Amino acid sequence: MGQVPQAADGSQSVEEILDEIKREVAAHKILVYGKGTKEQPMCGFTVETKEFFEQFGYPFEIVNVLNNPVKREALTRMTDWPTLPKVFIAGNFYGDTDILGPMHEKGELEPLLKETFKQG
Repeated sequence: MGQVPQAADGSQSVEEILDEIKREVAAHKILVYGKGTKEQPMCGFTVETKEFFEQFGYPFEIVNVLNNPVKREALTRMTDWPTLPKVFIAGNFYGDTDILGPMHEKGELEPLLKETFKQG
């Protein structure tokens, strides 16, 4: 049996980080992994994503993974999406505003959000 990989600071194994991601995604109907927080985004793309979701008026959360390279790598492997932000809606990964913007323009996003928030 091999050694379980550890986070750079040794505080969490990769398995623990994956479990943490699953819990976070399950806890928020719209969850953004980005650089910075909702109150203090630290890159233009995270700001853009925050502003994008604010127009809809639904609650969302931004999890800062800027200082957690192990979690960022786990997210990249999990989503096969190399960049931040990474957006999950109703537990499903959607990419970022490069995907969500066109979905909005086609009228596909609002029905998804309405359905997401209709469910409990």
